[in-house]
Amino acid sequence: MSTLFERLAELVLLAQDLFRGGFLVFLRVGAAMALLPAFGETSLPVRVRLAAALAFTAIVFPAVSDRVPTYDSTVAPLLTETAVGLLLGASLRLFVLALQTAGTIAAQATSLAQLFGSTAGEPQPVMTNILTLAGLALAVAGGLHVQIALFLIQSYDILPAARLPEPADVATWGLALVVKSFALGFLLAMPFVAASFIFNVALGIVNRAMPQLMVFFVGAPALTFGGLVLLALAAPAVLGIWLVDLRTFLEAPFMGAGSP
Repeated sequence: MSTLFERLAELVLLAQDLFRGGFLVFLRVGAAMALLPAFGETSLPVRVRLAAALAFTAIVFPAVSDRVPTYDSTVAPLLTETAVGLLLGASLRLFVLALQTAGTIAAQATSLAQLFGSTAGEPQPVMTNILTLAGLALAVAGGLHVQIALFLIQSYDILPAARLPEPADVATWGLALVVKSFALGFLLAMPFVAASFIFNVALGIVNRAMPQLMVFFVGAPALTFGGLVLLALAAPAVLGIWLVDLRTFLEAPFMGAGSP
């Protein structure tokens, strides 16, 4: 009987250690989940996001259990893992912001910035909503959940558990990602900016040649219609470029921008 109690005590201690290690992994995954594309959107119910965080924890923990130290009941590991999770989530959230930047620039260029704003959060132009929702849907359909799980597992190689990264490396890596995000946003919106520039130059020439023609009443509807047509034609290419950049980053998140 005493042997049985000893085995049960050993089992309880083992389960306690596993629970503590899993809790540290959950802190990193849960913090990242607050900002991850698709899974961290504010439009999702909190219970769904919590369930997704627990599911990702169940996937990540067995792969990194040997790299997670035993929790010593101090506050430092809790804060460290939460900060690292937020850092990882923010790095992926920048790709969604790039898509939103592209949609906002395109909407401003085609006079569609004030139509059909979103009811959740800050109002967004219609092009921003379309590109963002379409991009996230394509990413999830293309296996975003698998890529995020591998991304979180890989993060333990560069960002060990319970250890803060160097601030200088984080600043270098983060600055490179912010620059890449804005550059990607402007690149994706370039067809709309170029088409708007050409249209307005042509409209100015027509106005110069025919002053009596009310070019505004002709040009404004034409610009809006042309913007919608261009969106239908350019959206597949724009989303394709965005998906390639997102997958490239998920495959090698810490390459080319310094390792935090």
